[in-house]
Amino acid sequence: MIDAPRLLADLTRQLKRLEDDLRARILDNAEQLPELQALKAELSAEWQAARDAERCAETFESWAEQVLTQGAVHWLLSCVFLRFIEDNALVDRPWIGGTPASGLLALARDRHETYFRAHPTENDRDYLRAAFAEAGTLPGLHTFFDDAHNPVFRLPISGEAAMALREFWQAVDPNTGALLHDFTDDGLNTRFLGDLYQDLSEATRKRYALLQTPEFVEEFILDRTLTPAIQEFGYRELRMIDPTCGSGHFLLGGFQRLVAEWLAHEPGLNPRVIAQKALHGVAGVDLNPFAVAVARFRLWVAALQVAEVRRLADAPDFEVHVAIGDSLLHGIRLA
Repeated sequence: MIDAPRLLADLTRQLKRLEDDLRARILDNAEQLPELQALKAELSAEWQAARDAERCAETFESWAEQVLTQGAVHWLLSCVFLRFIEDNALVDRPWIGGTPASGLLALARDRHETYFRAHPTENDRDYLRAAFAEAGTLPGLHTFFDDAHNPVFRLPISGEAAMALREFWQAVDPNTGALLHDFTDDGLNTRFLGDLYQDLSEATRKRYALLQTPEFVEEFILDRTLTPAIQEFGYRELRMIDPTCGSGHFLLGGFQRLVAEWLAHEPGLNPRVIAQKALHGVAGVDLNPFAVAVARFRLWVAALQVAEVRRLADAPDFEVHVAIGDSLLHGIRLA
């Protein structure tokens, strides 16, 4: 069962370690690591381009800190996604951890040993990236674990930091023999991810003015906007967009209401079809890549529940309409 406050506290400490590791490697010591010299130059060029376009007034150091924080957050978030699907038996063999009583933790450790027998010169960073890449081949997960969307493939933590991160997810309470962080949840509830989104990084929270909408406020607003819109335009034609979707509370609420409409009016329809049609009815945009990843994941898990899928290998490749972007910018010039 997920202990959200404990998870947040522990991940906050892990985030600080990963930020320090990335800073030391990419900003402070890149000259000593030839493979990172090009990365630092790329980051400097991106910062300069933003300055030239008058989209950024920060120093390179301040701007780069946010890039490193986003990278560190995604290393943690990618592991959270894997741990969630591992503990809830959405995959047959875990990569990182799993409940000891079920034998999943032993399977994860065996998988790790097997990987290094085949790749003796690599380290735990390579192992985690390989795990993310393999997970990305499963239906619905390619947007979470590909190098176009996930900065873990661009911003490399050290092998030592990756080893510590993997061991963190396998830590066991000596008094109970249970994992310190167990994500098992029969209801596949992902609301805890909203707490991570809001509270994991203080710097990111201040930069993006993060504040989750309370559930009763979300319900109140949807009652007075989405429900009347469904009545006027019909559940088949309705399209809803949240231009600052954050971790996806309004998207999840809209999705669930559309699912209820499809079930009420067309109960004989295949549940997988209903899930995708409801997904087509909701769309979100957010400036924060961390938020977009959380919102996509939450919608995807909700669609699995509606489709009555318990193994990812059997899942449709659901299309989720959540994008990274600035909703205040529009027009042909952005093309």
